[in-house]
Amino acid sequence: MDTPIGDIRGVLLDLDGTVYDDSGLIEGADRAVARLRTAGLALRFATNTSRHPRGALVERLRKLGVDARADEVVTAPRASAVWLRSRELSRISLHVAPAIVEEFSGFALDEHEPEAVVLGDLGDEWTVDRLNRVFRHVLGGAVLLAIQKNRYWRRGGALCLDAGPFVAALEFATGVTAEVAGKPSAAFFAAAAEAMDVPLEQLVVVGDDLGADVKGAEVAGARGVLVKTGKFEPSDLKAASETSTMVAASLAELPQMLGV
Repeated sequence: MDTPIGDIRGVLLDLDGTVYDDSGLIEGADRAVARLRTAGLALRFATNTSRHPRGALVERLRKLGVDARADEVVTAPRASAVWLRSRELSRISLHVAPAIVEEFSGFALDEHEPEAVVLGDLGDEWTVDRLNRVFRHVLGGAVLLAIQKNRYWRRGGALCLDAGPFVAALEFATGVTAEVAGKPSAAFFAAAAEAMDVPLEQLVVVGDDLGADVKGAEVAGARGVLVKTGKFEPSDLKAASETSTMVAASLAELPQMLGV
């Protein structure tokens, strides 16, 4: 564990792999969140998951004993919808899990001439036919928007491909670079900091994904803390040490790192 951080005003916590995992609450995470709140720090939960709406995430947190409100959960699907509206793109080809279709209720679903293609994590629903449809839409001029571009995640104790490899395949085939709405997009972290009324340099982002959570936050101007839970791999330590990224055994150590 590294030296305390004394000037932090806000904390952005990744969920899956940081606060909880497949087996339930990560030990001490509930107490850590309570201590951060008691200390008066602004707090938000951030997730790149494109499988669950905010309400379901809040319900899960509460069942695990972690106090949370819907407006404290920053999701990549919600960020994607905001991104589309900001660019006045209304006709979309949507490739997401059924549970989060509601996040895009204000858009027209168009499989003929979409203005944008929105990609989330579909797991086993990724097929060659679906990839070919997206491929043709992008060649036809549609914007390629990735809800997130994570490489993999942990499910049932095993690492599994996330959305990123499929997005990368489409980028390679089309020659088009995808826009990314979720982590590690700098806009994602900036929006979270703005919601907390905290300068980026006084925000710490905690997560188990060295690239999407920690390095993404650091590039955006925030601080990053890597936890050795979730998808963490020992090989991450070398990359973390090269930029003096702070490392904690788990979220339970964060209050002490922050001096609270």
